[in-house]
Formats: sequence, C-alpha cells, structure tokens
Amino acid sequence: MHMKLWAGRTGGDVDERLSAINNSIGFDRRMYRQDIIGSIAHATMLGKVGVVTPEESTQIVDGLKGILADIESGALEIDMTCEDIHTFVEATLTGRIGAAGKKLHTGRSRNDQVALDIRMYLADAIDHLTGLAKELARAFCDVAEQHLETVMPGYTHLQRAQPITLGHWLMAYAQMLLRDIDRLRDCRRRTLVLPLGSGALAGTTYPLDRPYVAELLGFDGISLNSLDGVSDRDFALELLADLSILMTHLSRFSEEICLWCSWEFKFVTLADDFSTGSSIMPQKKNPDITELVRGKTGRVYGDLMTLLTAMKALPLAYNKDMQEDKEALFDAIDTAELSLSVLAPMLRTATFHPEAMRRAAAGGFINATDCADYLARKGIPFRDAYGIVGRLVRHCIERNTTLEALPLEQYRQFSTAFDEDVYPAIDLLACVNQRDLPGGPAPARVRDTLAATRQALAE
Repeated sequence: MHMKLWAGRTGGDVDERLSAINNSIGFDRRMYRQDIIGSIAHATMLGKVGVVTPEESTQIVDGLKGILADIESGALEIDMTCEDIHTFVEATLTGRIGAAGKKLHTGRSRNDQVALDIRMYLADAIDHLTGLAKELARAFCDVAEQHLETVMPGYTHLQRAQPITLGHWLMAYAQMLLRDIDRLRDCRRRTLVLPLGSGALAGTTYPLDRPYVAELLGFDGISLNSLDGVSDRDFALELLADLSILMTHLSRFSEEICLWCSWEFKFVTLADDFSTGSSIMPQKKNPDITELVRGKTGRVYGDLMTLLTAMKALPLAYNKDMQEDKEALFDAIDTAELSLSVLAPMLRTATFHPEAMRRAAAGGFINATDCADYLARKGIPFRDAYGIVGRLVRHCIERNTTLEALPLEQYRQFSTAFDEDVYPAIDLLACVNQRDLPGGPAPARVRDTLAATRQALAE
C-alpha cells in the first residue's frame, strides 16, 4: 500500500472505514491527464526559478510524460488502493526516477493542486460540451432549412394559438443553444484562473513564478488571494448552473417530441434506431430517448444543489467537504454530454409530418387573429373585430367547419365588411408570411435567423 502524502503527524495507517470515506481515487482518477500536465508545468517552473536543478526538472518532466504515455497506452494501470490520483502519480514517479520524484511537490499543496486539476478538467469538459451543443444547434438549423414553409400551429397554454412554421419552431431551440454556448464560454473564462501557488492556504516561501505556469497551461491569469484560490468553487457552481439551464432547454424540446410522437399529435415519427417497443403491447413505439433526457435533467439539478449545499457554510479556507464537488461535477458533465450527443442524430433522422401539422393548424382556428386584423384594416375597431370573429369561430365549431371553408354569405351575416379578399387574408401560409418582422415566422425572416445562427456557430 502506498504511503499517505500526509503521513508524519500521524502514522498514515487508518481504519479501513476511514479510507472508504476519505479516498477519492474511485472518481478523481479521471483527472489523471490534468494532474500530470499540471505537474509537468509546475516542475518546469521549479527548474526555471532554481528550486530544483535543471537536471532534476528534466528528470521529473520526462518521468511524468512517461507515466502519462503508459496510462493512455494501457501499459500502466492506476492503483485503486491509492488515496487519490495525486498520490498515485507522485508515488509512481518516485518509484521510477528515485529521490528527484520526491521534489515534485515542492512549493505546492494538494489543496492548490486539486483546485488546478479541477479547473483544467472543467475547461476541457466545457470545450467538449460546447462542441456537442454546436452540433445539436447545427442539426436544428439543417432540419429547419427543410421546413421554412411547413405550416403548423404555435401554442400557448398547450392550446393552438397562431400559425408558425416548423422551421421557426426549430430555430427557437437553436437560439436557446446559442445562449447556452455563450454561457459555457463565459464560464470557461472564469475557470481558467490559476490557483497553483496558493499552497494550502497562505502561499509558499519558495520564489514560484506563477504567471509562467499560467502561460504554460494556457490560463488567462492567476488568483490574487491564496485563501480564495484554494477554498472557492464558484466556477464549478457556475458550470453546474449553466448545465442545468442547458438541460432545461433539452428537456423542453424532449417534452414536445414526446407529445408530438403521440397519436393525438402525430407530428413526428422517430427513427427505429432511436425508439423502443413495449414488452406487452406490440403496437407501441416509444420515444424513450426524449423521456430519458427529460428525466436526466433532474439529475443535473440535483448535482447543482449538492455542491451549493456542500459549500454554503464552509469557513475559509479548504475543508474536506469540498471533495464532494467532483462526483456532482462529473455526473452533470456526463449527463449533459450523453444528452447532447444523442439528440442531434435523433433529430436528423426523425420524420416530420407536414400534413398532420397543416390539419392541426386548419382545425384550430389559429388564423382568427388574422381575420380580426382583416376587419381592423377595413376600419372596424379591433376590439369590435375581436368580438365579431369570436362569434364566427363559435358558428364554425357548431357546424364543424373552418374559417377557410365558410361561405362568404355566412361571413356577411356577421359583418358586411367581409368580402372575397378575406380568403387570401386568412390563408395559413399567407398568415405566416404576413408576420414579416425580424424574429418572426415568415420564411424570409427565418432564413435571416438561420444565416445569423450559422455565422455565430462558425465564430
């Protein structure tokens, strides 16, 4: 068994139950790459400032590079009996290069070391998640471009409200993803602040060159208070909050797909590769994928609450409670990654049903507002026009017909202002085309939104 890094004040041997609750290698082993790269930068800096000799610095760096290569090739297996990944790397290094390996930890603490590892890991995760979010946003754009004139009902209160297009609906989610991407990028900027050099809480007496380490690791700057550098996780909370918002958007989309797959809507059919069946009902084709994304959203919310609760009453500086950050972070990252990665191909392979959407639009009187606007343009006050059209709709419902199919003579029973030009005014696609403001559902405006969105994704 490897010696504990903190052995000395105590013997290092502990009750196995303490090890079970204290050891973190079961989950922090996934940060091996960040731990080793951070240590390479630290050792390089130690050689530069003369804390270790150039020869020792080179020996340490080469040893660490060898460990990284062996882990990634499978030649070296991480020892799960170690307390954490930091212990494993340092012990392996010392075993390979001897006494020089024991100098790696000079001028740093596990407190600032783990803070560095987490920041590096999260920055890498943000880059990956941003790429996945971009891919899903591109999928929304690509499918939207195919449906710029696919008329469907827009809803409020889950009631058919006004005519839009499927392309317009899809681009709403693309806009949400653009904001998610922007939040992730902003979070990354605050994550890349170097804590190394904060020590356990009060820095170190060694002449460390912190800006040099930040430059080596691609950080934007260094922390300006050693207490803060090791004891806060607001950057991690920010990421969890950002992922919670992202998952909210994915869950809302998933909920609509679940509804639309039902026979009551039948606006979309998912490909067989992204559907499941029933163990007892042979007719069933279930949208499990979107139900699971909707359900997994709650996990990410829980991860945010886990870390908020862990941090809410901690005195400065580091406390062992903060070890609970990693499992919540890793779970949220994994969940968001899986959700993003599965929705893009699901969307690209889905079959939308324009005819069902058109029927729903025609049967929902969603052109009633346009009919009232028609009367208003004829000089009738809008509030009076609203009442006239409301009575018209009731008349149509009683006769199981629609505004488009109602004969002109029946229109005239409600107002003599109606004329033949009412029919092109209430045509569903015409109603969409008339909503020709920036951000509106008119096909030309959706094309503008598509172009702007694709440009933003390219940047």
